[in-house]
Amino acid sequence: MDALRIPDRLSSRLPGRLGGEKADQPVVPMVRLHGVITPQMGGPVPRSVINSTSTEKVLERAFTTEHAVAVALLVNSPGGSPTQSALVGDRIRGLAEEHDLPVLAFCEDVAASGGYWLACAADEIYAHPTSTVGSIGVVSSGFGLEGLIQRWGIERRLHTAGTSKARLDPFLPEKEEDVAWLRGVQDELHEMFVEWVTSRRGDKLAKDADLFTGEVWTGAKALGLGLVDGLGTPRGILTERFPDAKLAPVEGRKPLLARLGLGAPAAASLLGTAGGMQVSAADVVLGVAQAADIRASWARYGL
Repeated sequence: MDALRIPDRLSSRLPGRLGGEKADQPVVPMVRLHGVITPQMGGPVPRSVINSTSTEKVLERAFTTEHAVAVALLVNSPGGSPTQSALVGDRIRGLAEEHDLPVLAFCEDVAASGGYWLACAADEIYAHPTSTVGSIGVVSSGFGLEGLIQRWGIERRLHTAGTSKARLDPFLPEKEEDVAWLRGVQDELHEMFVEWVTSRRGDKLAKDADLFTGEVWTGAKALGLGLVDGLGTPRGILTERFPDAKLAPVEGRKPLLARLGLGAPAAASLLGTAGGMQVSAADVVLGVAQAADIRASWARYGL
């Protein structure tokens, strides 16, 4: 009896030895880091978010992929939480050292602020000439909602032990001393950001340029400043660097409500409860404000 022959048009779709790929073919896992970097999933967020929880499993899968010869990070982020940026960046470095794999980052539309922090976790950074890169600085944004809740007849009840416990509460008037405190924290975080970039980029950074003002540049300009190592597309550069390797996107699974574009407060407002706790009108207002803040993060870079 003749051996079963798999048609050519189907063989390329089958895994391993059954398909057109060699069982020991080298692989470059590609991890997409897309979205605002935030510890919270709150609000009716139309785009994905990045944090240590959302990236943990997908990063582990990428770095433990059999026959991996490198890991590619596709970064598209306007930034966000400094802490989450550092946590994800540190996790990338830890996995890279544990598995002895080089990491290449590719800046897409924007790799700014925390997005550039993530890119610096790679051993090499590439960008498209039109990418927006940089913004090595710290920004805090929010909303003053005291007038809004008064208009809707919502009474804010807040009780604290400690004079600074309710500092910068969005439902209370802003105080000058609170703003001064915030600026001190921003300066400290900025120093940490600068130390991270200089430790990762080293002598590649242009010596005669002021790179740490929060300014952003195109990918083409960023190349001359030493913020990136080259220009091109992920597929073009990876195919050239690893001609025999398969490029394999690695994605994480999202909860159903997240796939529908609904974060926790928004979903809870539809269901009426969240984890057995009644959702207040203030929670809904804050969730909507957070979503607007995320949109504003993208809008700063024309997106």
